Amino acid sequence: MEISHIVFDIVSSFVIVAILMPFLIGYLVAHKEGQSIREEGPKWHEKKSGTPTMGGLLVILAALVTNIWVGTWQGQLTHSLLITTFVIVLYGCIGFIDDFIKVFKKRNLGLRAWQKALLQIIVGIIFLYVYNGDQLPMNFTIPGVLSIDSAVIFILFTLFWLVGFSNATNLTDGLDGLLGGLGTISYATYGIIALNQNRADIAIVCFSVVGALLAFLLFNHKPAKIFMGDVGSLALGAGLAAISILLGHYWSLLLIGFVYVVETMSVMLQVFSFKVFHRRIFKMTPIHHHFEMLGWSEWKIDIVFWIVGLICSAIYLILFV
Repeated sequence: MEISHIVFDIVSSFVIVAILMPFLIGYLVAHKEGQSIREEGPKWHEKKSGTPTMGGLLVILAALVTNIWVGTWQGQLTHSLLITTFVIVLYGCIGFIDDFIKVFKKRNLGLRAWQKALLQIIVGIIFLYVYNGDQLPMNFTIPGVLSIDSAVIFILFTLFWLVGFSNATNLTDGLDGLLGGLGTISYATYGIIALNQNRADIAIVCFSVVGALLAFLLFNHKPAKIFMGDVGSLALGAGLAAISILLGHYWSLLLIGFVYVVETMSVMLQVFSFKVFHRRIFKMTPIHHHFEMLGWSEWKIDIVFWIVGLICSAIYLILFV
């Protein structure tokens, strides 16, 4: 895949988001459809109430359109490109339903937890069914430790990976620009890995998302004119999980997605500690709120978390790619 093709990929999705986002923001503002801020969140976030959300809808649309036309142009409209795009779009649909309930039905909790989990698992099962059509080996491997040739274990792991990381990026999306920047770094890293494996089809998907997120950041950096919403955050995490599996580098997501893992673990540890010991480990979770409570500005948290994500991705590329 030539550099010029990568540039076309990025520019295509960037332009789509950059052109259409003002219209989406204008529509939502005109109809007074904005995000309701959680009461248990930081009090100073209340001023963000009413900010338009569902900006991730255009990120997905841009990636979908770019994947199709660039994939066709380059002769890379492969099974893997389509299935990865399919996962991103369908997890985005789950997020869209959740956002629609919150914004238009005025029910801040959106989908019930079990409803969201069920839909995520169903899409994961469909992904596995289509994935197996590639006749790829369904074995679960921990490098240097064990390798289990078991379809059952691989299926359970894949469902856990998809659901887990879609929720992890959803938890991370709590500050202006935070997930947009981290997602750009993560997808760019997998784009490099795909190129290293001569997987131009997967690289197209990765760099189309990179372009869309870069344009999205123009509107989402502090103070955000629009939020990503679950439509974007669920899709981004599921896409990363699917790509890591298709490239055979699924464990890489623990390092490349280190910030997402930490955000999720902070919530799990907080809940466990409070239920068992009736004590909180952090001032507030996910952990980016803990740093807010310590007096860090959103920009400082964004930059520090982005740097951590960049360093972790660079370490993986240096050591394993």
